[in-house]
Amino acid sequence: MDRMIYTAMTGAKHILEQQATTAHNLANATSTGFKAQIDSFRAVPVLSTGLATRAFVVDATSGADFRPGAIQSTNRDLDVAIQGKGWFAVQRADGSEGYTRNGSLQISQNGQLKTATGLTLLGDAGPIAIPPDVTISIAKDGTVSSVSNLTLPGPSNAIGRLKLVNPVEAELVRAEDGLFVTKNGQPALADVNVQVINGALESSNVNVIDAMVGMISLARQFEMQMKLMQTAENNANKAGQIFNLG
Repeated sequence: MDRMIYTAMTGAKHILEQQATTAHNLANATSTGFKAQIDSFRAVPVLSTGLATRAFVVDATSGADFRPGAIQSTNRDLDVAIQGKGWFAVQRADGSEGYTRNGSLQISQNGQLKTATGLTLLGDAGPIAIPPDVTISIAKDGTVSSVSNLTLPGPSNAIGRLKLVNPVEAELVRAEDGLFVTKNGQPALADVNVQVINGALESSNVNVIDAMVGMISLARQFEMQMKLMQTAENNANKAGQIFNLG
């Protein structure tokens, strides 16, 4: 009976973890540039003197679905989307480098180019400073140019270039702040082949229908594990009654 309980318990525990992941994905179905989280588990046979009739569930791998989301036009000068593979480099709260696909940008009060969440966007030579009273445009290769609003027509001046990277996806992990970082913690090299689309944003790649169906399926699996535990309890009670008769 105790063996049956532990087997069902491991299954129920990891089903709850999958439900949490699916709920997190659903909550970010409308988050710009969000990559769905993936949990993977595997069954490990329980080795004993008897037959291998039982298996425990263990974590195998957890990662992300790196498929690109749909590109949606916004016609906003400070909105940029990565075309194909690649990432924007940003400065995390601890000063290290992180990567995101969210290209909804803004200019801070001190003239720095930042993400919608307030993180400093990095250029090839560090943070990009935007002069006052200018209109910003971002080219396909990530070059940031400004045109003065005080003189019309004003000349276009290049003030920096976004640091666009394309590290191997297998070397990326999702950090606690939601950004992706390299496994070794080292900054990725800029990739001149990464291109952006100005006036557009990338939507989340979460498939809401698949996620909802997954939630229903996981709920049924969790219910099955609970029934196994109830069966084990009933078996123990019946066995206790038989022993009492003796």
